[in-house]
Amino acid sequence: MSELHGKARHRRKKTVLLTGVPLAVAAAGVMAYGTAFGAFGEEAAPRAAAAPAAVPAWADDTADGFASVHALGQKGTYGGRGGRTVTVRTLADLEKYATAAEPYVIVVAAAITMDPKGKEIKVASDKTIVGAGASGQIVGGGFFLGQGVHNVIIRNLTIRDSYHGTWNDKEHDWDAIQMDGAHHVWIDHNDLRHMADGLIDSRKDTTNVTVSWNRLSDNNKTFGIGWTENATADLTIHHNWFRETEQRNPSTDNVAHAHLYNNYLQDDPGTDITSSYGNYSRGRTKMVLENSYFQGINNPVIKDATAALVQRGNVFSKTSGRNESGGTAFDPKAYYKYKLDKAADVPALLKSGAGPRSSIGTTAGPRADRTLTVAKDGSGQYTSVQKAVDAVPAGNSSRVVIRIAPGTYRETVKVPANKPHVTVEGTGAGRKDTVIVFNNAAGTPKPDGSGKYGTSGSATFAAEADDFTARNLTISNDFDEAGNQGLDGHQAVALRTAADRVRLVSLIVGGDQDTLLLDTAAKDRAGRVYMTNSYVVGNTDFVFGRATAVIDKSVLTLKKRWNGTSAGYVTAPSTAAGRKGLLITRSTVNGDVSAKSFHLGRPWHAGGDATLDPQTTVRDTTLGAAIKPAPWTDMGGFSWKDDRFAEYRNSGPGAGGPGGDRPHLTDAQAASQETADWLGDWKP
Repeated sequence: MSELHGKARHRRKKTVLLTGVPLAVAAAGVMAYGTAFGAFGEEAAPRAAAAPAAVPAWADDTADGFASVHALGQKGTYGGRGGRTVTVRTLADLEKYATAAEPYVIVVAAAITMDPKGKEIKVASDKTIVGAGASGQIVGGGFFLGQGVHNVIIRNLTIRDSYHGTWNDKEHDWDAIQMDGAHHVWIDHNDLRHMADGLIDSRKDTTNVTVSWNRLSDNNKTFGIGWTENATADLTIHHNWFRETEQRNPSTDNVAHAHLYNNYLQDDPGTDITSSYGNYSRGRTKMVLENSYFQGINNPVIKDATAALVQRGNVFSKTSGRNESGGTAFDPKAYYKYKLDKAADVPALLKSGAGPRSSIGTTAGPRADRTLTVAKDGSGQYTSVQKAVDAVPAGNSSRVVIRIAPGTYRETVKVPANKPHVTVEGTGAGRKDTVIVFNNAAGTPKPDGSGKYGTSGSATFAAEADDFTARNLTISNDFDEAGNQGLDGHQAVALRTAADRVRLVSLIVGGDQDTLLLDTAAKDRAGRVYMTNSYVVGNTDFVFGRATAVIDKSVLTLKKRWNGTSAGYVTAPSTAAGRKGLLITRSTVNGDVSAKSFHLGRPWHAGGDATLDPQTTVRDTTLGAAIKPAPWTDMGGFSWKDDRFAEYRNSGPGAGGPGGDRPHLTDAQAASQETADWLGDWKP
């Protein structure tokens, strides 16, 4: 930005590279990244040798709940992400890839009948098995996850019809999904029904499981959990629709932490199936049951004398029989963050949202002639990223994907406003493999003698076109501030966006001062940005601009200035009045800097414009010790107290309670300051 930056001088290392990442980025991020930049599990497991195919948006989704918790050497649940994406239509191909040692994203694009009936494919670790829209079906069998199998996603499938003619079948152990001693499993948006035995059986200390947004129906022994004397398993079960299921809805035996919320259990009168019971806490289970809706269920909630069951906010409509609670359980928020929907809204929400979705599993990406390839060694269509952008036709109406091979590309890139619907993605196994880097600063003279670049013009990468996506890249500005102390203007932008509907996924954005400029095309134009699963590195106003932007599930890494001192500002919004500004949510702010040396933000009234109303909200985020107890400060003669700066439900050593110098949102205020409020009708 253009004001109050003259004193904020700090150093960039020279352009020495380390495994494809500028050394300054790597050095600044050691605390947050770890040795392999794997805070989000990107490289927690071996990756396939071949470069992955073009990645659809749903492939970036990761589990919530207990499946997201780091445990047993596994950092969350992300399935086969980073491995090859394959499409299968036959049993032979499905079994070949599901049982392979390497990671795969397996798209099931047909109804596959198990042979023999009841067959359960033995799934190996690091797999995503996902139905292609509504077309992926498994008929007459299912999946088995054995001892030690981990990091598996089963999603968007219909698994049905292994039923063998006996309602209480004790001979045919034919489940839709059976897990014996597995861990880190996400079962999401499936339609499971009419099986010989269970729809889901989570057995023998299977743990770190999340079951979400599924339809479970037309079954007797629906969802059993236990078959163990140990009480070590952790499971999250939320937003599932149980309809016309007799028992085990679920039955939860000897589970250390069972968190059930926003489920809908429905038993309609006059049907052939009558519920025996609903949610059951057995043995030494500790269960928390929240905001679920029970309709027509017999014995909706029951517990053993040895079990604990805490109920909160549930709705019971036309239920009968036992409805029990008691004992002391646990606080789910001590393990992960989640949001409850109102119990009264659950039936409508799940009737419209549970089960397979047309937007998940679809691999129909751009046509071959809409995909451009870039490689330094000449093996692609282009050797520079900008040349590929130049080849995109102006006014294009459909998506063009630019796929960049691993390597370091020392260049500046600009996607102009007349080239919307562009995706730029690295094809390496991780975001550190493909690097776009340059070293312009605001005070750097232009080669043609027409002046200096200015702050916005210093960007290594500028995205000015709507519906832009960047993924799996490092974008860096390695301006050497220590070596350019005589230069007037040390702002050095790595990535600038000035467009609407910008999606930034799995990036490293590295710099010092003014690293990430989230802007709009003009003051009177809207510009929404959604960044997720990413890192931003800097020290002075390093996330700034007037965009309506969400930074979600990301790490903001604080670094020292060029002279080794610790002082800085994370955000500097310049939001127009009546608009949303910067929202940082479910993220981490930390770095190898001195304690209590960084502000969370200050108001940037660009050009002294008093009509602006800058906004930063930081919520549900872990704040390191570097954050000052009074985290907001003034700028350019404007008081932060006259603008919009607030926190909500943050944690960590840098968090603090509400006060005059540290405003917190109320619960009611926070309800209108969430991602959906920022992005409106755009669902990235």
